[in-house]
Amino acid sequence: MPRSEEILVAAAMTGRLAAVPVEEGATVAAGQILATLENADHLARVSAAEAALALARAELERTLNGARPAERAEAAAAVAEAEAALALAKLEWERQQGLSQRHVNNQQDLDRSRSAYDGAAARLARARFQREVIDSPPRADEQARAAANVALAQARLEAARALFEKSLVRSPIAGTVLRKLRHAGEQVTELGDTPIVAIGDISTLRVRAEVDEADFALIRSGQEAYVQADAFGARRFSGHVVRLGQRMGRKTLRSEQPNERMDTRVLEVLIDLERDAVLPVGLRVDVYFELHG
Repeated sequence: MPRSEEILVAAAMTGRLAAVPVEEGATVAAGQILATLENADHLARVSAAEAALALARAELERTLNGARPAERAEAAAAVAEAEAALALAKLEWERQQGLSQRHVNNQQDLDRSRSAYDGAAARLARARFQREVIDSPPRADEQARAAANVALAQARLEAARALFEKSLVRSPIAGTVLRKLRHAGEQVTELGDTPIVAIGDISTLRVRAEVDEADFALIRSGQEAYVQADAFGARRFSGHVVRLGQRMGRKTLRSEQPNERMDTRVLEVLIDLERDAVLPVGLRVDVYFELHG
C-alpha cells in the first residue's frame, strides 16, 4: 500500500462534475485541483460580493475624507451668490421704503420688495447650512456605520469564496492518482459515498503484516525485513519495520492455505520498503523478518 495509505477523495458539496482533469498514474501536488463541479452560479456570487465590497469601501473612504474640493468650492460659491442676492434685495427694499415715505409707490410694491428680501435671506441661510454640512468632519456614528458595511461586505465575500472553493476538489497530499472513479457529468454528494479519485504517496511503499501473538516478541521497530511475491519469483524487496501495533486483534489476512487458523490473535506491523521497490499497490506479498542473535 502507499505510505499515506489509499485516500479516497470526495467532493465537499453535492453537485455535478464539470471536469476531472487527472488520469490514473499522474503525479499530483498537495492542493492541486483533481476535479471541478459545475460552479457558474457560485462564481457569479463571488463577483457580486467583490463589487459590493468595493462599493462599501468607497463609501467608507468618502465618509472619512468628507466632501471633494469641487463640492466644497460649489458650496462656497452658492453662499457668495446668496449673499449677493440678499444685498440686492435689501437695497430694493430700502429703496421701496424711501419711496413709500414720499408716497411715490404703493403698499403692494413695498410688500413685494420685503418678501423678496426675506426669501433671499432664507436662501442665504440654507446655503450657509449646506456649506457647514459639507465642511464639517464625519460624525462617529456615520464612520461606524460605513465601517460596519465594509465588514459585512467582506464577510459575505469570504462566504461566497468559501462556497466556490467547495466546488474545487483538491488533493490533500502530494502523491499519485491510483484510481479514477468518476468522470465529468456524474453526480456526486458531500456524504463521501461518491469518491472521485483515489490517491496515495507511493514514493515509499508500505506493507501491512500480521504477526502471530506467539511471535510478536521477536519483532522490534527498525528491524530489517523483506517481502516476496509470486509474480516476482525469488526476488526480494528489502525494508524495515516502522511501526508496531499497540493492540492485539483478530486475524484479517488470509494466506489461502487450507489448514490456516483464523482464530489466532495477531499484532499489526508496518514495514516500509526501500525506495527502489516498484510493486503494484494492493499486491499480496509474503513478509519475512531478519532475526539476529
